[in-house]
Amino acid sequence: MALTLSDFAQSLTVETAFSVLAVAKQLKAEGKDVVELEVGDSPFDSTASAKSTGIEAIQNNQSHYCASPGIPEFRKAAADFVSREFNVDAKPENIVVGPGAKVFEQFFCEAFLNPGDGVLVFSPYFPTYLPNIQRRGARMVLSDLKQSNEFRPDLADIKKFLAEDPSPKAIFLNSPHNPTGGVIPEEDLKAIADLIRGKNIAVFSDEPYCHMVWQGKHHSILAQPGMMDQCVSAYTFSKSYSMSGWRLGFCVASEAVATSIGKMVNTTLSCTPPIVQLAGAAALNCDSVERDEVMLKFREKVVLLTNKLNAIENFHALDPHATFYVFVNVAPVCNQLGITSHGLALYLLEGADDDFGIACLGGECFGEAGQGFLRFSCAEPNDRLEQAIDFIPEALSRTDRIASYLESHPAARLKAPYPV
Repeated sequence: MALTLSDFAQSLTVETAFSVLAVAKQLKAEGKDVVELEVGDSPFDSTASAKSTGIEAIQNNQSHYCASPGIPEFRKAAADFVSREFNVDAKPENIVVGPGAKVFEQFFCEAFLNPGDGVLVFSPYFPTYLPNIQRRGARMVLSDLKQSNEFRPDLADIKKFLAEDPSPKAIFLNSPHNPTGGVIPEEDLKAIADLIRGKNIAVFSDEPYCHMVWQGKHHSILAQPGMMDQCVSAYTFSKSYSMSGWRLGFCVASEAVATSIGKMVNTTLSCTPPIVQLAGAAALNCDSVERDEVMLKFREKVVLLTNKLNAIENFHALDPHATFYVFVNVAPVCNQLGITSHGLALYLLEGADDDFGIACLGGECFGEAGQGFLRFSCAEPNDRLEQAIDFIPEALSRTDRIASYLESHPAARLKAPYPV
């Protein structure tokens, strides 16, 4: 007899980028040439000090258990880093290490949410927010980000949430924003802090792209007065230091909340490998110059990708603000072809050509507010970026192939036109 999975397990949604990644890898294994622009991974090497220190740590047998919140060297390096770069008054006691930033979504929800609590999330949103909120039986309350407002959160929606929700408890902020590339400016962070200061409202500030701001500089809500007591900010080494496979990140919170999250690490992960922590501490302490040089290469890629996409008829993307994604409005094209935006993404991968494909994501992978958009990562060499985007007009002109794809994939048919 098969066991019955829990309601949560049966309803669990995943990060679609990895699902499309699996399809792309399978097609490549079968011999298809695929340009992978679906997943947010760096095409560059991990920074030098991270690599050399990791090797040294292995040779020195730094391969045993350590304290759950992190080794002292790492916690100090991380506290110094956010203090130095983002004006956040952090001490080692405010730092908890983890395997990337994503796990702190879960720990934040476990720290603050009870069943029925309301959580304000700006949509499009990173897809793992929802299952982590659902784990606690809490409710996701959505506020749409709009291209016409440069994908900035609407302060009026925050005021409405605080005033009208039956049990407002938390707000998820993501800046720089995945998938849109939007940035919350410092004046908006100040306004948000003023709205929640002293209230029983917790903020999860998701900041993986903190070094990928192409206009101005990154600001954290943690730097606003009093916000250390109400916020958990999460950072990762995957983007800034090209260390995605090392699985390393950390959060910054008040000492009391950090202690609680440390217990969560203890009861789930035991600890993050000290080898990885030592490599990360070395990156924070020694590799800022190399990091910033790589960020300039990312900016070049984003500008290239944006300009190429905007040259396609009825494609519209904003000038690059941040991240290494381009979130392009393709609603007129989808309406004309009668295909959903994610259907269009999968058509470019699977159906447009027998020998060549482009892996990207439809905006609805990030919630309904993303419908009518495509998200492209720039994690490929520049010549491959150009090859991919140059192919799109040809793919869109193959109406017989589009019709055939819709016939075999009826879920990709657009039921009602997208707003333009």
